[in-house]
Amino acid sequence: MKYALLHNWSFIRALRLLIGIIIIVQAVMNKEWVFGIAGIFFACMALFNQGCCGTGACYTPIKKEIDSSKAITYEELD
Repeated sequence: MKYALLHNWSFIRALRLLIGIIIIVQAVMNKEWVFGIAGIFFACMALFNQGCCGTGACYTPIKKEIDSSKAITYEELD
């Protein structure tokens, strides 16, 4: 858990944390607790590096190349 909080920070992850904190502050100032929950959600996504593709959840394996160096044999049909 400590590793997830302290490593692999990118610009987008820091931006998500900043947006989450701004939403939380605005929610507290305006007493809009529904937006506060949304801010906590954004902040937690950034802190734990979770999300749609944050942890490689959208990873698709790379296709293996077909060996094109094999000789192609042709058969003549009558």
